[in-house]
Amino acid sequence: MQLAVFVVEDNADIQENLVGALEELTCVKVVGGSATEEDALAWLAQHALDWDLMIIDLFLKGGSGIRLVQRVQRARSGQKLIIFSNYVNASVRKRCAQLGVDAVFDKSTEIDALVDYCAHQCSVLGTQPTGESP
Repeated sequence: MQLAVFVVEDNADIQENLVGALEELTCVKVVGGSATEEDALAWLAQHALDWDLMIIDLFLKGGSGIRLVQRVQRARSGQKLIIFSNYVNASVRKRCAQLGVDAVFDKSTEIDALVDYCAHQCSVLGTQPTGESP
């Protein structure tokens, strides 16, 4: 079993590198991505049950990560919302906690922590990294 992840990131290079790292180092399988709040919501409307973890940047080409978090309806227990942004500070962490975000990571200093978080979620599911056989 793999951890199904949807990535909301408007920087194509960051999205590509993040997807590559997570799929190589953990059991993550990226099932979709978006650069805007509205595109993410449209995908979610069609795939409410098809994701385990959503990684969201705060600033998007259209809309905002905070507004997206406010609008996401978790269709089943265990679905997790993660903020991954360059603009993380104590105020952002507090606001995210108030909104029910499961974890917040700074892009510039906490990429390893995000990978570790995903790896931990894989172990919770009892899964293997995608490159390994069960």
